Amino acid sequence: MDSTTPKNSLVIKNLQVSIEGKEILRGVDLTVNSGEIHIIMGPNGSGKSTLCYALMGHPAYEITGGEVLFNGENILELSPDKRAHLGLFLGFQYPREVTGVTFGNFLRIASNNLQKNRDPSVKPLSPIQYYPVVQKAMNDMKLDKSFIGRSLNEGFSGGEKKRAEIIQMNLLKPKIAMLDEIDSGLDIDALKIVAEGIQKTFEEQNIGVLLITHYQRILNYLTPHFVHIMSKGKIIKSGDMALAHALEKEGYDQFITA
Repeated sequence: MDSTTPKNSLVIKNLQVSIEGKEILRGVDLTVNSGEIHIIMGPNGSGKSTLCYALMGHPAYEITGGEVLFNGENILELSPDKRAHLGLFLGFQYPREVTGVTFGNFLRIASNNLQKNRDPSVKPLSPIQYYPVVQKAMNDMKLDKSFIGRSLNEGFSGGEKKRAEIIQMNLLKPKIAMLDEIDSGLDIDALKIVAEGIQKTFEEQNIGVLLITHYQRILNYLTPHFVHIMSKGKIIKSGDMALAHALEKEGYDQFITA
């Protein structure tokens, strides 16, 4: 990693979130810095995915308390696109299909838009200029180049959609990337490709990663700096890889109180 790269920080303080009047997050405190990989694990319904969607600004998630600072700026009043311009990225558990928008054009337009906001002096890349960039990223993720001309996620298998999310993360160059159960539904081969793609982007771009998962198996290919357990809308325990191993061996019961 380049030690001269500016450090970026996402600071979550006592975040409380409701959906349709039902409280889901009950005071989450967490800090994710560039150069760190954080894993959040926990039972179904504990609020893991809600945390990601709320941080990205999904309108269905009502912030009822707390604050979220990105490099010192409170982002809770910003629209999702403004949060993306600052450097936040969300990789979806269930990526949506977008008919009529090719994967290649989506990546090029999104990349040019983000670059324009970060440095207006940089000229946008044309399709011909961008093609080798996206082709290399697809080769790295073992996704055939024919996908460049296909509608975004349309007809993609589950594993192909997840690899496409990692390609987006790599090319959009976020400062903090949130990945919501990016490993769900993947076979062993696809899981290894996705995990290695995350690790490669992390190392090359010195980003911060917040990864939501149910399973310890992705940690066979990805080594986090921090592991957190979430239950009933709060982070109840934090540690390192040893905590993940304890969860795999003994389950959540020893950490979760009634």
